[in-house]
Amino acid sequence: MSKTFTLLFFASFIVLAFSAKHSPRTIGVEQSVARFKVDSKSYALSLKDLSEAIRNIDPNQPGTIDIAKTKLIYSRLAYKRIEYFLEHFFFTSSRIYNRPPKNEIEEPHLEYMEPAGMQYMEAILFDSITIDANKELLVQAELLSNAANDLHALLYKFETSDKQVLAAVRLELIRIIALGITGFDAPMLKSGIWESAVAMETIALTLKPYLDKNKQDSVFHYLGNSIWFLQNNPEFDSFDRLKFLKAYALPLQKHLNVMIREMQLDSVSPGMLRYDAGHMFSPGALQPADSMNDKDLTEKRAELGKKLFFETRLSGNGSKSCASCHNPANYFTDGLPKSIGLHPHTQVRRNAPSLFYAAAQQNQFWDGRAKTLEDQIETVLRDSSEMNAIPAQSMKLLLKDKSYKRLFKKAFPKTRKEKKPGEQQIYTALAAFIKTLNPYNSDFDRYIAGDQHALTDAQVSGFNLFMGKAQCGTCHFAPLFNGLIPPFYALTEFEVIGTTATDDLLNPKKDLDNGRMDVRVTPYYEAAFKTPTVRNAAVTGPYMHNGAFNSLEKVIDFYDKGGGAGLGLDLPRQTLSPLPLNLTDQEKKDIIAFLHALTDKI
Repeated sequence: MSKTFTLLFFASFIVLAFSAKHSPRTIGVEQSVARFKVDSKSYALSLKDLSEAIRNIDPNQPGTIDIAKTKLIYSRLAYKRIEYFLEHFFFTSSRIYNRPPKNEIEEPHLEYMEPAGMQYMEAILFDSITIDANKELLVQAELLSNAANDLHALLYKFETSDKQVLAAVRLELIRIIALGITGFDAPMLKSGIWESAVAMETIALTLKPYLDKNKQDSVFHYLGNSIWFLQNNPEFDSFDRLKFLKAYALPLQKHLNVMIREMQLDSVSPGMLRYDAGHMFSPGALQPADSMNDKDLTEKRAELGKKLFFETRLSGNGSKSCASCHNPANYFTDGLPKSIGLHPHTQVRRNAPSLFYAAAQQNQFWDGRAKTLEDQIETVLRDSSEMNAIPAQSMKLLLKDKSYKRLFKKAFPKTRKEKKPGEQQIYTALAAFIKTLNPYNSDFDRYIAGDQHALTDAQVSGFNLFMGKAQCGTCHFAPLFNGLIPPFYALTEFEVIGTTATDDLLNPKKDLDNGRMDVRVTPYYEAAFKTPTVRNAAVTGPYMHNGAFNSLEKVIDFYDKGGGAGLGLDLPRQTLSPLPLNLTDQEKKDIIAFLHALTDKI
């Protein structure tokens, strides 16, 4: 397969050399457009071959199904040559080809998008091939083929800039790091390493004119070595992802960012991503946009917020503070399945997750009902079962305290529009404090930063399993290992994993919590919950939204068996694959060892 990559790489290069027109106004735009024209035609042809293979499927002859799977891999490889360009410049048009194989819901209008594309076809091919399934496969193949035949039409009156071409390259590199090598796009075909090699080759072709102009030897070096490593280690389950990231991909990202800045071709980063943070695993690479504002003012608000975090006058009866359920000594959790409510012997509805890295997600609460930390804080303060406060009255009490009055004045200097301090300042200050809770000082972070002895062999193995065979990294996305979706890091993912009511997996019972469906009324959100970070997971049990799992061993067993559906529960809308992972006992231990390596030092 690697020889095929190399031949395709040079074939594309030759076509590019003869078809591109030089323009003094841009560096690499014309070459990128010319290559997209060529590669989109190749993709269309691959889909034609795929359609033919699907027509020839005979469920009684497994070899015909294997041929169709192989043709699907070739189509996926062909798509990876146009992915960076298509998904950046024509994102809406790209959605038909490679989106996840599940019903997607466009909020806030709750518009449904039926499963479609190559990932959906993969899911069908690995299921029982019935007459109806075969018909659906053919419908999908012909739909994609017809659409791909018209890809060139997207270029009608198309104009762009070098800044945007390089922005597309940056995002594609993130796709490789956070999605490609994890098998996110093709978990059953296990073609992720081959696909990443093709995507990296395309990056090389795209960057060539920029490298010729800027003479960035470091970018050239790490780019070439990344391609070499991917091509020479194509086996999915055994691929050394940690070595690839640390030795090749992350240094490439770092030097590419430097090159783009030096060429004055920087662009605005999307979502929570920050291009000035080195590479994507660097501290500060992902953070809320408002955290980049006035640093001095932010620090003063965080100082006030830290004091308010322990303030019992924020509760209705003066008995509880934020720290009651989010104890800093316990990694900002309380160690209970469900937190104790305002009154003794009462419980709140769900487990209290850690506040570490809580700001680095686009939705708050397990069901995502709050869009911001400020909204979440207000909701908790007003909730009769949690704090049962009247925030305006709490604010009056606090302002009678001279020390608080001084801190509020420093944190919120008066403007002409502000007559007096308001309760919103409580939410803002507490949010500012929570946004500081991102230490990035675990053993894993120290290893990525250069400490070669920070991880054990078992933890290295665990990371590679987490990001590969075990498929953890396809929901807990790097680098935060939460549901913030790459490459834009602008949306938080909600998944139906079929969490059971208890961790008795021999006698599984369905948990009755409706999850996000109570917030957005659609059956596709039934029992859907936010994907939390697994940073500090080793010290923040019990686990899941209901706190039903008392150990990481039970959690890993649950996923290994395919979630609730894999355990035999009737969950037709489960988004987690119900197929078993077939992890060995040693592999499970290694994954847990890696999770321990994500524990911050506090």
